[in-house]
Parts: sequence; structure tokens; C-alpha cells
Amino acid sequence: MAVLMLAALAAGCAPFQPVVTPSPAGGGVADAGTQLVGRAMAQLGVAYHYGGASPAQGFDCSGLVFYVYGQQGIAVPRTAAQQFAAARPVREGDLRPGDLVFFRLAGPGGEVSHVGIYTGQDRFVHAPQSGRRVGEASLSEEFYRARLAGYGRFAAASEPHRAAR
Repeated sequence: MAVLMLAALAAGCAPFQPVVTPSPAGGGVADAGTQLVGRAMAQLGVAYHYGGASPAQGFDCSGLVFYVYGQQGIAVPRTAAQQFAAARPVREGDLRPGDLVFFRLAGPGGEVSHVGIYTGQDRFVHAPQSGRRVGEASLSEEFYRARLAGYGRFAAASEPHRAAR
């Protein structure tokens, strides 16, 4: 009985691991987005580290995107501004899990300086700033809504990529 209780307690302390169902043969974009979101969610709680691009080192915002997409075999540029310039633009109504959300933290005239991975239902995963950890936020929060620069998508490895902006 004590062993069962210890096993139950240990399982309760395990980090969150989203369930990603295997894609059917010839899986589609939705499957790729689900896998990207699962990989991003697996990084919740990892420390922010400027210039970081791995769970061991920590992440900055674009390093998180670089890592998560890289784990899916999708090459993306390293900085938020470069990712914004290279991503295919997406309209808000066409936003899908795994797409990127871009922000101009210095204000409307500034350069794109922050990026997150859209998870669905108006939420995104990002590495916010020094002293914080990878977490989730809402696009409806006034801070992010006021600084939103746009949305972007990188083609899966099997889709042709066309540069945007």
C-alpha cells in the first residue's frame, strides 16, 4: 500500500507532458501544429536566458521558437525580427496552433522584438523576460494586444516555403 501511495505522489510531481496523438499516414498541417504546441508546452517553467536556445541553457523568446521548430525539423531564423521577416503572414482569422505571434515591445514604430507560439484559444507560449520562466499568456491581455505586430507561419518540411514581408 505504501509503495502505491509513493508511486501516486511521484506521478503527481512529474512535469506536464501533453498528449500528442500520432498522425495518420500522410499527416497534415494540423498534426504539425499540434506537435509544435506539444513541444512548446513541454518547455513551460524553463528559465529565461538571453540568447538561450535549449532547455538546459534556458530560452529567450526567439530561442524557444528556434528550438521547438528545430525539434520538428523546421529551420527558422534565430531572432524575433528575422523570424517575422521570413514567416509567411497569416490573418488573425486563419491562425492555427503552432503559428507564431509577433510583438513590437517598444511600441508601434519599433522593430519586432518578441515572439510566441500560438497554442489556440487566444493563448501563446513564450519566454517573457529576464527573471521569469517560459509560460503562457493571452492575446487578449492589453499589454500584448497593444503591441501585436502580426502572425506568421513557417511551412512544414514538406511544404514549399515562400518568404514574406
